[in-house]
Amino acid sequence: MIGREDKKMNDLFFVCSLIDYIARRTNNRRSFVAHKLGKEKIERIYDLADIYHSYNIEQVAEEFIEEVKISEGTFDNVKQCNYAIPTHWDIGKVYKRLISGVANTKNIEVIEALFEVYNSFICDLIDDYNGSFYFENPQFILETYLAGKIED
Repeated sequence: MIGREDKKMNDLFFVCSLIDYIARRTNNRRSFVAHKLGKEKIERIYDLADIYHSYNIEQVAEEFIEEVKISEGTFDNVKQCNYAIPTHWDIGKVYKRLISGVANTKNIEVIEALFEVYNSFICDLIDDYNGSFYFENPQFILETYLAGKIED
């Protein structure tokens, strides 16, 4: 481990931030972007994240948007936001922590956990920038995901 966290966690952070950036850029849901990229490409991005991270994220995103032909969607949670908009890096960190927690808790591979998370109800909560769920404690977000609902 070099730095404050494990290198692979930093790589996962980049992957999640890239998915969020592409989703914002194309007005699509994060699950749609993950599916369009597919498991093979996401694994490649994850494996080469330290290289991709040295480039401008806009450039990297545009290359993948063109490569997998991600069309313009209608989901614009940034435009709908009435408050300060979290950055793609902010949201990438939320997803990274959740995906890492799911992988560790369920003893599954990170990419498998990534697709599980992006295909769950939790995305609607995290991606609602008018709500406060994405600000919650990472353990609470993980426990909510594992419970399958928000506990009363």
